[in-house]
Amino acid sequence: MNEPKATVEVQAADLAGPGVVFCPNPKMPLWSNHPRVFIDVASTGEGRCPYCGTAYKLAAGVHLHGH
Repeated sequence: MNEPKATVEVQAADLAGPGVVFCPNPKMPLWSNHPRVFIDVASTGEGRCPYCGTAYKLAAGVHLHGH
């Protein structure tokens, strides 16, 4: 398993859908691209990319609207 390269704090505006982010994210350099994957951060407040190991975590105070 990959160790996280970095931890990216996710704001509500960064979500690509209901409770998900995608990796690689737009701030990553072009050379580090890998196939786009969607990572669920709604369930536990965090998730990790299976390709590069980048960890994504909801920023403190971010609340997701559920049903």
